[in-house]
Amino acid sequence: MQGSPPRGMRDFYPEQMRIQNWLFSHWRESAHRYGFEEYNSSVVEQEELFVLKSGEEIVSQLFNFEDKGGRRVTLRPEMTPTFARMIAAKGGALAKPLKWFSVAQCFRYERMSRGRKREHYQWNLDVVGVPEVTAEAELLAVALDALEGLGLTAKDVAVRISHRGLMGAVLEALGVPPERWAGVFGVIDKRGKESEGQLWKLMEAQEVPETTIRTLFSMLDEKTIDPFSALLEEKGLSTEPVEDLRTLFGYLEAYGIQEYCEFAPSIVRGLPYYTGIVFECFDRGGKFRAVFGGGRYDNLLERFGAGALPSAGLGFGDVVIQEILQDKGLLPGLPRRVDFFLVPYSRDERGQAFRTVQHLRKKGFCSDLMLNAKKLKGALREGARLGAKRVVLLLPEELEQGLLVLRDLEAGEEERIAEREFLADPGRFL
Repeated sequence: MQGSPPRGMRDFYPEQMRIQNWLFSHWRESAHRYGFEEYNSSVVEQEELFVLKSGEEIVSQLFNFEDKGGRRVTLRPEMTPTFARMIAAKGGALAKPLKWFSVAQCFRYERMSRGRKREHYQWNLDVVGVPEVTAEAELLAVALDALEGLGLTAKDVAVRISHRGLMGAVLEALGVPPERWAGVFGVIDKRGKESEGQLWKLMEAQEVPETTIRTLFSMLDEKTIDPFSALLEEKGLSTEPVEDLRTLFGYLEAYGIQEYCEFAPSIVRGLPYYTGIVFECFDRGGKFRAVFGGGRYDNLLERFGAGALPSAGLGFGDVVIQEILQDKGLLPGLPRRVDFFLVPYSRDERGQAFRTVQHLRKKGFCSDLMLNAKKLKGALREGARLGAKRVVLLLPEELEQGLLVLRDLEAGEEERIAEREFLADPGRFL
């Protein structure tokens, strides 16, 4: 038997679980502060949900199988279809707007690279029932709150924001037929990941004329919204996407997070279900994949029978953020910590040790004890390995006098204290 998990999967030893729990606690604390409610579901889901969202091509990326009842099921690759199914299952019984989040384990069979594994955890945040860009502002605010809690600042990360409707209007203004938009969006989404020459070839494969490619690529380099506004007005097209973007940036300033955010027209998100504002967060050094991404998807829930519900969401994976934090030296050292480690001198003191350790645990202190017989020197080494703040020695002569021996391993000091006094207020001795 091999000692490693299946390719692309991960084991989490206790020291890695401490980091994972630390990260998840930041996610949850930020979500709760912003009024989001947590939900979850089975990690095994109906295959058809993901085909409905992404098409038959998604099947090759699924860890899918037939269950013993002959049903096609899969390990979920993402949470959005499940979220949509759960909303649809309640019909109109759920009060809107709603703000939900989950920390979901997801599986996707795809080529691995830096920041991408076949198993990952993703923090999902969704706002349903809000047609205004206040939803996107709230999503960005909570995600950036979590990043700040992890120690990152606007010097480290940037959120690049655009609008699918804006780029659709640009393609219309440039005379690109609507049936080619999905393919062109897919090419634009590769910007920064492929060379300009390769992108040019991909555009030509979409039968986009050379002059149109040149103009489009030029517009994708714009840093402000004004040229887009001018183009739409000149062509007599709706300026609603421009107004959405300007409104959103105004809200982001009010939230106090404008220094993180910038207009970037090349952000289109490759998935076709996005309908409005879209965004992705990257490290400013450009060394890693996107930290999080999302946007507005007003028509998606209707596909799952949930009705026409304006919605916006965000997905934030655990792999890339840990790589960035490690690169910047921001992953904390989280050694195991035990408040009290009890050491009975012999078998005769074990009963007393069991009663004492249970008393400490019921008072809320992390407490452990020596379960096998060891000499004092070995027992103290075990306490040090566990990171015990205090070792409590239960020695026969001292116990007869109603005393316990407390040793501070870090300071190398010990004291004898009355057992009754210790049990009454253990926290005094930490």
